[in-house]
Amino acid sequence: MNHPELYRGEEVVILGLARSGVAVAKLFHEYGAAVTVNDKKDRSLCPEADELTALGISVLCGSHPDTLIHPGVKLVVKNPGIPYTIPPVQDAQRLGIEVVTEVEVAGYICKAPIIGITGSNGKTTTTTWVGRMLDEAGLGPIVAGNIGRALCEAAVDATESNRMVVELSSFQLKGTVHFRPAIACLLNVCETHLDYHGTMEDYIASKAKLFANQTAQDVAVLNWDDAECRVIAKQAKARLIPFSTRERLGQGVYLEPPLASRDAALSDGQWIVYKNEEGVEVKVLPAKELGIPGVHNAEDALAAIAIAFAAGAGLEPVRKALREFRGVEHRLELVLERDGIVYYNNSKATNSFATMMALKSFEQPIVLIAGGQDRKSEFTDLLPYLKRHVKAVVALGETRNKFARLAEEAGISAVKTVDTGNSAAETLEQAVREARSFAGPGDVVLLSPACASWDMFESYEIRGRMFNESVHKL
Repeated sequence: MNHPELYRGEEVVILGLARSGVAVAKLFHEYGAAVTVNDKKDRSLCPEADELTALGISVLCGSHPDTLIHPGVKLVVKNPGIPYTIPPVQDAQRLGIEVVTEVEVAGYICKAPIIGITGSNGKTTTTTWVGRMLDEAGLGPIVAGNIGRALCEAAVDATESNRMVVELSSFQLKGTVHFRPAIACLLNVCETHLDYHGTMEDYIASKAKLFANQTAQDVAVLNWDDAECRVIAKQAKARLIPFSTRERLGQGVYLEPPLASRDAALSDGQWIVYKNEEGVEVKVLPAKELGIPGVHNAEDALAAIAIAFAAGAGLEPVRKALREFRGVEHRLELVLERDGIVYYNNSKATNSFATMMALKSFEQPIVLIAGGQDRKSEFTDLLPYLKRHVKAVVALGETRNKFARLAEEAGISAVKTVDTGNSAAETLEQAVREARSFAGPGDVVLLSPACASWDMFESYEIRGRMFNESVHKL
């Protein structure tokens, strides 16, 4: 696409209202484009429609009209979650009309350097951590994208003195063409969102778009322990800063000594080290002093350090943020400790890799609450971690029987499936009560579903909040 100002007087179609759709519709309207916003939901379910209509923007709700996409349309901007298989997108592609996401648009108008962060897991934690580090350093971060404000809305307010710290999903990146962040970070790649992308090849290619337009003046931060990240590193044109928990690097951020294996835990005396391009080492922080536990959070910390230093932060602001950050809601969130049992909300774990990393974070025996929407995974990669870390399993949702069978295969005798036939809230309350009955002093009760929430809940956030409420009712 071109700069939004070049669409003055041209027809632009926005697919999907929500936060990003509203922001990008307003932007093109202010630049003088003839904007039409379309959402398949009934207008009564689109509270944003009246606001846009009052501005003179055409809003069509309830269906995708056959006449929506025609040769006179110059650009389609779609909500990232809308699949490419729906008729308006298919019609646009057939007519050769460019289809992008809001991220592509924001890249043209944002005056601040953009820091783009993506990965299968850890995006929100890393993005939030980077925001804290840059805030401590006085660099004026604006956190936006997949968390916080819509990127187009935030980009309008950004100045050259800010740093735009953006969490980006594969859905958002798939719809980019010329987007170029000053600093780009890929945390990891694992099998997920295949119902949207169809293949792992498309999923990885979407992630790799984050680096496609970077030059030698930019920075690429990549996980040296991840095979797919290494492949992308070979193709990157930007200056590379790798990070690793399992290897001493000639340059980058790593643990010293490194972890002996993928499943090893952090140990006393282990340091986070940054080594610059001249080979000068800086001991940043003992790994055990991080404000949130677990090797996967240590990986996120290494990435955040690399990004923050590349963005101009000093050592002391970075150290302060590393120590004081206590995590993000629904991501190994400590709910409470009662009767010697500690309850953690990890509702954001919507795939088995995220649950695996959570299980590795604890030395205490775990009572695991898992299950949710069935996306045809068998979760067999969790088997060794269930054997090693889990004493009991409470399973719910569409995959409850899969988890029950998996627990039994792991030799776990304390297994309970929950299907009350009542509301989602009541089902989750019962799951929490069952977990409490299996737990004793010194144990952890962990909600880490390894599944999306949409079989029972509107979002993982709602699932997590209901879990927290259920725990407080005990």
